[in-house]
Amino acid sequence: MSNQLQRRLALLDDEDHRALLGQGLRGIERETLRVDRHGHLARTPHPRALGSALTHAQITTDYAEALLEFITPAEHDISTVLNHLDAIHRYAHARLGDEMLWSVSMPGELPSEEAIEIAWYGKSNLGMLKHVYRRGLALRYGKAMQCIAGIHYNYSLPERLWRLVAASEGIVEERRHALRDFQSESYIAMIRNFRRYSWLLMYLFGATPALTTSFLRGRPHQLETLSDDTLYLPYATSLRMSDLGYQNDAQSGLRPHENSLESYVTSLMSAVNTPYEPYAAVGTRKDGEWIQLSTNVLQIENEYYSTIRPKRVIRTGERPVQALCNRGVQYIEVRCLDVDPFEPVGISLETGRFLDAFLLFCALEESPPISPEDGQVHARNFARTVKQGRDPALTLTRDGAELPLTDWALELVERIRPLARLLDQEHNDGDVHTSSLDLQQAKIANPALTPSARVLEEIRSLGSAAAFGLRQSQLHAASFRDSPLMPAEEALFDEMARKSLEEQAQIERSDSGSFDDFVAAYNSSTLCGNHH
Repeated sequence: MSNQLQRRLALLDDEDHRALLGQGLRGIERETLRVDRHGHLARTPHPRALGSALTHAQITTDYAEALLEFITPAEHDISTVLNHLDAIHRYAHARLGDEMLWSVSMPGELPSEEAIEIAWYGKSNLGMLKHVYRRGLALRYGKAMQCIAGIHYNYSLPERLWRLVAASEGIVEERRHALRDFQSESYIAMIRNFRRYSWLLMYLFGATPALTTSFLRGRPHQLETLSDDTLYLPYATSLRMSDLGYQNDAQSGLRPHENSLESYVTSLMSAVNTPYEPYAAVGTRKDGEWIQLSTNVLQIENEYYSTIRPKRVIRTGERPVQALCNRGVQYIEVRCLDVDPFEPVGISLETGRFLDAFLLFCALEESPPISPEDGQVHARNFARTVKQGRDPALTLTRDGAELPLTDWALELVERIRPLARLLDQEHNDGDVHTSSLDLQQAKIANPALTPSARVLEEIRSLGSAAAFGLRQSQLHAASFRDSPLMPAEEALFDEMARKSLEEQAQIERSDSGSFDDFVAAYNSSTLCGNHH
């Protein structure tokens, strides 16, 4: 254990400070495709009964019109978050008619590109901006990639905790933004540790060892054939996070520097403002219709595909990067988790408990700067784990030497253990964090217990990835429909849906100015410190 971690643990283990650990927030965003009863992509518009995808705070769509996204409020305890996520699922199933939610990160059989509808948010300038951005994504990456679903885990520690740590480490609040900067740089340091160790999450929670042939759209690959419609790798944990999932040439050179918030923001802004020749050749309009928001490396900063992002809640009309510049980092968003097909809501409570301990470890442990060479090593460790994570012979690179993944993984779990104990002391229902660590330890000792191994075993017995996805989706849909929400809860969701539709209508009524001007204003508002 590093000196820094020891010091910080002792500080938080103090009677007076222990309660701070219970005051951080976490929230989940779960993506899931709407499918028909055969497991095929739903071709219907976003159900009006679920409200407006533009303005609803908890039920929206991601890329494809059929890709739902459920967003929980932020809570102090992950069990509260999962209860809320469960309620959203029950509500959705009650309103989906004979459609259901797909239970796997990778889509089943996909129709042709033309047949995949891009999400629609109405005719307002804001709604069109979201739609045209997605048209740009379709143009740049193809639509199949926009049908992949994941779990995003949002996590923060309370500002009072950062204040306490800053004071104990001699950071004084004389400079106007000293505290805000300390908190921002602490989250950036946490992101660096996440880069070092996130391969562990892919081993423990990856659940996409196979995919349907239709997903690849004829692209070249090195996968093995399991059956007519299914390709796989024998030791893969998460093909979703491999170069077969999210990948693209324009972004391949883009490595936002995570050695300071400033360098992170600067590199993203430069990507948003740097033209990319192949996109420029296509232009922003075709036959008078907008087809992408810009011809730059990124249309907007959210286009940057990353396993983790620093975040700050944005104000109306503000861009994510402006929010970070103006008010600093508020929380982080973990983006590399596969949907767990064995869990109705896509993630288990034990996984959440482990993530809380893992992320606390990343936040408090020492985190030196990452050189470009280090960055390549971390990326390679991650890439090896997603494609060969369960191979007993797999090694990862640490400090210039190769060591078995299992050795390093067991060592990491032991380094996280003191943080799990600390969280359990603060928690009133026993040793929930410690026992989630024991569950993960068992998976390291026996790869057959990992979700990816279990998924592959099920796919082999059914002979098809699509058949497995369909079976899990039917099971989960039935369980949600068998225990609907209480009428009072349902009424609350109905009211949210109604209000969101009213809000969208209001936005459409009060729109002024042309879409062209709206895009121009949005594109020019990228510079930091430029408060409109």
